[in-house]
Amino acid sequence: MRMPGRLTNTTLAWAGLQASISEESARVLRKPKPFLKWAGGKQQLVHVLRTFYPSSFNRYYEPFLGGGAAFFDLQPRDAMLSDANEELVNCFVVVRDKLDLLLEDLKKHRNTPQYYYEIRAQDPSELDTVARASRFVFLNRTCYNGLYRVNRGGQFNVPYGDYKNPVTRPANTLRSAHYALKGVELKACDFREVLAAPHAHDFVYLDPPYVPIGGYSDFRRYHKDFFSLDDHRDLAALVRELDSRGCYVMLSNSDTELNRSLYKEFHVRTTRAKRLISCDVNSRAGVTELIVTNYETHDAV
Repeated sequence: MRMPGRLTNTTLAWAGLQASISEESARVLRKPKPFLKWAGGKQQLVHVLRTFYPSSFNRYYEPFLGGGAAFFDLQPRDAMLSDANEELVNCFVVVRDKLDLLLEDLKKHRNTPQYYYEIRAQDPSELDTVARASRFVFLNRTCYNGLYRVNRGGQFNVPYGDYKNPVTRPANTLRSAHYALKGVELKACDFREVLAAPHAHDFVYLDPPYVPIGGYSDFRRYHKDFFSLDDHRDLAALVRELDSRGCYVMLSNSDTELNRSLYKEFHVRTTRAKRLISCDVNSRAGVTELIVTNYETHDAV
């Protein structure tokens, strides 16, 4: 296990970024945060996660990007963000590289059930990158609970959310994310591919689809190739390999016997988190989750 000294929050690049942009942009810009509603995202837990960040590291890796809450909170100067969800990664790339075109395209969307299902029925492979990203943002902002779920054919199948006034064009949030993503490497790929790259003193944050606490779980239906228990076992083996390379590793997952067994040689701590998409009302009030690190940290919430 890695044994750094006392941990504090990583020095952010945000202040330097603000100093480098125009006065007009800085006036509307705020610290970046996720621009997508992401079921299972970590925005509600960043105040806990930041107590576990290494005080310093080289490159940052996040191979289960999702909404990117940890990345936007950390704002590392050198980062590799990836995900198996090609539509998600394309959206991040467009926010980074073609924001003005995306903002213009987002103006066309309408919040009605008929329009929602028309857009949902589109084949994203037939759209250009900007239109695909625009479709992704619109569906994410108007679907039920920000859930991303696909069937075996890879078709997005989440129902309409019936929200009264959803923000389908979050311009300021997108613009702050745009600046935060400048210079960041983005790639659509399996976690095994990207985890071959980290070296000693790199920081890897892992937030995979969770091991179901019991029965059916939508967290597994993340993309057309379901994330299986064998994938979780492969991930645990890669965590041990990353540890042997001298990387700093932090992982979030559900509090299950399987996870406690998979990561028993590391530091395992618990925290509470809401799961708003759960059918179980009790779990919506808060469930126990695990935070695993291969380095010492001070106690957290």
